[in-house]
Amino acid sequence: MNALAASVRLFRRLVPAPRRPLSRWAAWPLVAFLVVYAAAVVLLEQQQVLRFAAPWAFTWVLVLPWVWWLSAAGWSGLSGARAHLALWVRLCLLGVFIMLLAEPRAVRTSDDLALVYCLDTSDSIGDNAADQARQWMLTSVGGKPKADQAGLVVFGRDAAVELPPSQSFPFQAFTTRIGHDGTDLEKALTLSAAVLPEDRPGRIVLISDGVATDGNLERALDQLTRRGIAVDVLPVQYHHAHEVWVEKIELPRQARPGETYEAGVVVSSLQPGRGELVLRENGKEVARQVVDYRGGKNRFTLPLYLRGPGYYEYAATIEAPAGFDGLRENNTAIGYLYLAGEGRVLVLCDPEGDPADAADLVKALRQTNRLIEVASATTCPSDALSLLPYDSVVLVNVPADALDATQQLALRDGVHNLGIGLLMVGGKNSFGPGGWNRTPVEEALPVSMDITQRKILPKGALAIILHTCEFGDGNTWAKRITKQAIKVLGARDEVGAIDYDGNGTDQWIFPLTPAGDYEKIAPLIENAAPADMPSFAGTMQMAFTGLMASDAATRHLIIISDGDPSPPPPKLIEAYIAAKISVSVVTVFPHGDQEVPGFRAIAEATGGRAYYPKDASRLPAIFIKEAKTLKRSQIQNLTFTATAGFPSPIMKGIATIPALTGYVLTTPKARAQTILEGPDPEEEDPVLATWRYGVGASAAFTGDLAPNWGKHWVQWGQYQAFVEQLMKAIGRGDTRTNLQLVCEAVGGSGLITVEDHASSPGFMTLQARVSLPSSTTATVELTQIAPGRYQGRFPLAGKGRYQVLVAGAG
Repeated sequence: MNALAASVRLFRRLVPAPRRPLSRWAAWPLVAFLVVYAAAVVLLEQQQVLRFAAPWAFTWVLVLPWVWWLSAAGWSGLSGARAHLALWVRLCLLGVFIMLLAEPRAVRTSDDLALVYCLDTSDSIGDNAADQARQWMLTSVGGKPKADQAGLVVFGRDAAVELPPSQSFPFQAFTTRIGHDGTDLEKALTLSAAVLPEDRPGRIVLISDGVATDGNLERALDQLTRRGIAVDVLPVQYHHAHEVWVEKIELPRQARPGETYEAGVVVSSLQPGRGELVLRENGKEVARQVVDYRGGKNRFTLPLYLRGPGYYEYAATIEAPAGFDGLRENNTAIGYLYLAGEGRVLVLCDPEGDPADAADLVKALRQTNRLIEVASATTCPSDALSLLPYDSVVLVNVPADALDATQQLALRDGVHNLGIGLLMVGGKNSFGPGGWNRTPVEEALPVSMDITQRKILPKGALAIILHTCEFGDGNTWAKRITKQAIKVLGARDEVGAIDYDGNGTDQWIFPLTPAGDYEKIAPLIENAAPADMPSFAGTMQMAFTGLMASDAATRHLIIISDGDPSPPPPKLIEAYIAAKISVSVVTVFPHGDQEVPGFRAIAEATGGRAYYPKDASRLPAIFIKEAKTLKRSQIQNLTFTATAGFPSPIMKGIATIPALTGYVLTTPKARAQTILEGPDPEEEDPVLATWRYGVGASAAFTGDLAPNWGKHWVQWGQYQAFVEQLMKAIGRGDTRTNLQLVCEAVGGSGLITVEDHASSPGFMTLQARVSLPSSTTATVELTQIAPGRYQGRFPLAGKGRYQVLVAGAG
C-alpha cells in the first residue's frame, strides 16, 4: 500500500491537476502539431530528402502530451497568446531533438550513369565484324547524356583499359597491346567492373561473339551479381561463307643434307577455290605454286632441298583472293627440321665492347676443330629452336641489356630443354655488374649474382622519381621500368620510388627498401598512379633526405619526366654535389619535342647521365644501365691465383694455373660444382663453376679469358687445353634414341605422339614437359595407345612456339 501511495503521489507531481477549467478545444495545438510532425517525417522519408537510421527514437513523441498538459493546465505561468506561442516553441524544439535522436541521413540521388564498353578484339571476330562493332559503339556513345560517363576496355587473351570512364570519350585508335589469339571473358568483365566508379550506378556493355577460350566466366558473373552491376550484351554476328586454312605441314622425319624431299601441306576449305601456296624457309620464300582446292581437306606437296646441317623452320601459307577468305590468322602452319652436323659454337660479344675481349678465346676455340660463329649479342636468336645448330653458346663480357627478354628466355630454354651448353665469361659488364640479376639466363647459370655469403660488402641505394603521366601509356612504362631496375640490384641494395599523387602531395610510393624484398615492393609499384608533378623541389628533397639516411656506400637518383615541372632550388643541387649523390635524368617526350637544358645541367653537375630517348621502348635498357651503377662493388681488382676446388675433367692434365688480376663476385648455387675458387679461403667465391641444368650444362668463369684480367692466362701454354676441355664438359653430346616425337595442334589442344622404334619395344612410363609461350610450363602424362606408341594432350595457350621435352617419368 505504501508503494502504491508513493506512485500516486509521484504521478500527481508529474501530472498535476489543472489550475483552470479545460475545454475540449484545448487539445487542438497538440493534435495539430502531431499531425504536421508525422506528415513532415513521412514526407521527408518518401521524398528521399532524409532517412532516419534509428526510427525507434520517435517513441519519444510520447513526451509531447505531457508538455502540452503542463501548458494547458496553467502550470507554464503564462496565459493567452503568450502561452500558446511558448507551447508551440517547446513542441517544435522537442520535435527537432527527437529527429536528431533518430539519426537523420541526408539523401543525395543522381541519375548519372557510368558505362564501360567491353569490346572483343580477338582474331575470331574478323575485320568486318570488328569494324561494325566499333562503329556501333561510337554511334551509341555519341547519344549519351552529357553527365554520364563512358569508358572502354578491350580484350582478347588479355584485357586492358583503353579509356577510363569519363564524360568525354576521345577514342581515335587502339593504343593498348593485348594478345588477340584468344578470348578471356573473365578477365574482360572483371577489369570492366574494377574501373567502374563507386559513386554512381554502373553498367557494362559486352560486345563479343561470346566464344571464350580462357578463364572462368561463372566466377566473373558471381562477382558482378554481388556488386549489382548489369551487363548488356551486343552479340557480334559474323558469317564466313568462304574460309580456307592450313591445318598442318608435314615434313620428313629423317633427312640428310644435300638431298631433295617433299613437304606435305594439308589445306581445308569451306568452298572450292583457287589460291597460291607459299613455302618459306627461315623466313625466306623457297616455293610458290597455284593450287585449286575443293571443299573439305586437300593435300599438296612442295619440294624441299636441305643444303647442309642446321635448323630449318618452314612456314606454309595459303593466299586466297580478296573476298574468298574470312580469317588470315589461320592461313599459316609452321614446322621445323634439324639436321645434326659438326659441333658449332656461338660466341656472343658486347656490341659496344672491346673486340679484344673475345679474340684470344675465339682463337683457342678455332683450334679445337669446331665451327665458330662470332656475333653481336643483339643478334642472338629469339627462340630456343633456332639455337639447335649450336652445341654451345658463349657470352663474353656481355651485359644483360644487350639481349631482350625473349632472347634471354631462348638461351635458358636452349640449355634446359635442348641440351645446349652455356658459358658466361666475366668482365666489368658481366654477371652482377652487367645486370644479370633475376634474369632467365641467371636461372641457367651455376652462380647467383646476389652476394649472400659475404658478411661485409658495400651496398648501394637507388631512388627513382616518376613523372610519367603525360605520354602514351607512361604510367604503365613507369611500373615496368621500375621493376626491371629493381631486379638488377643485389638483395641488400636499397631502392625507393617517389611520385606526385595528384592530391597535391609528393609521396614515397615505397621508401628505401632492400631490393631482395621484391615480392613486397611489386604490388606497391602496380598500385602507383603518378600524376602531373608541378615542381621537382619537393620530390628531390624527399629523395635527398632518404638517401642521406641510408648507410649505403653508393647513392644514386634517377628522374624520368618530360621536364615540365619547375626545377629544384640551386642549394638543393649543391647539397647533392656535396653528398656525392649522382643524378641521372631521362627526358621523355618533352613539350616542344626538345631536350630540356636544365635537365642535362643537373646530370652533369652531379656526375650522372642525361638521356633523351625518342622511343619509349628504350626506357627499360636505360633504367637497367642506370641501376647497374650500384653493382661496381662486385668487381674485385686484385692479383691472385685461383685454388682447386671440386675435381673435374676440365682440369685434366693441368697441374698449375696462372694468376688473374681481377674477377667478379658471385655466389655458387646449391648443386653447382666450384672447380676453381677465389683468393679468400674463408669465402666461397667461384672463379669457375659448372652444373647440370635440365638436359644441358652451363659454366661460369668469373675472371676473363682476355688480356684485361687474364693477361697471364692468354700467354699460358695450356690455355687452349683448358678451353677445349671446358667446352667439351658443357657442350651438347650426340645422343642416340629409338624414340621419335611428333607434335601437332588439333583444335584447341596440342597432341604429343611418341613412337618407339626399338627392335623389341617394351612398356615405358613417359612424361612430357611443355614450355608454353607464356613462359610457364605444363606436365603431360603420356598414355600407351598401341604397342610402341604413346600419346598425350595439353590445352593450347595462345600463339607462339611450344617446346616439348619427353623423358621417362621420374
